Amino acid sequence: MLDKNGIAKRIAKEVKDGYYVNLGIGIPTLVANFVRDDISVEFQSENGVLGMGPFPFEGEEDADIINAGKQTITTLPGASFFDSATSFGMIRGKHVDLTILGAMEVAENGDIANWKIPGKMVKGMGGAMDLVASAENIIVAMMHTNRAGASKLLKRCSLPLTGVGCVKKIVTNLAVLEVTPDGFLLLERAPGVSVEEIEKATEGTLVVQGDIPEMAI
Repeated sequence: MLDKNGIAKRIAKEVKDGYYVNLGIGIPTLVANFVRDDISVEFQSENGVLGMGPFPFEGEEDADIINAGKQTITTLPGASFFDSATSFGMIRGKHVDLTILGAMEVAENGDIANWKIPGKMVKGMGGAMDLVASAENIIVAMMHTNRAGASKLLKRCSLPLTGVGCVKKIVTNLAVLEVTPDGFLLLERAPGVSVEEIEKATEGTLVVQGDIPEMAI
């Protein structure tokens, strides 16, 4: 089973040389820590940063340099800063190759709910609605179940939707799954996790074809 860093490390393998990548709040922000040194990647934050690096070491933080989740970050040589209008112009103009988001729920058809729990005070959907509407390639980083043990990979989302039919791939603490017309196609198992455990934790349709390899982290 993976922890949050393990999920981020596995997703980092999906990042290719030359990609422009948007990192959402939560687990996705950790991905920048694990990208290979031999490739060139531009990480974008919707608050107006292009060229984010790993998180700073303790004592080296600059409170003026933050990501969309208000966490202090580092920047790489050549990084740039700009206003939100320019940032969202990049997103809406489809200039981002890969978007990595967290989620509360994902449905087997690729719907995503990641912004509101009924009865909880939130400021609004935020930039996630632009990201899911504009991105061609969306990977979700999430825990497979909630704190009560109920599945977060569902036949249909129960929470208000952020986007419809947009998620391509999901990496959880238990598995890597691809969204297909037939349901969640199981691609890889987390170390020490059986197919049966993944089936039990998945409410939506789980498609299992042949022997499922363990993730190489």
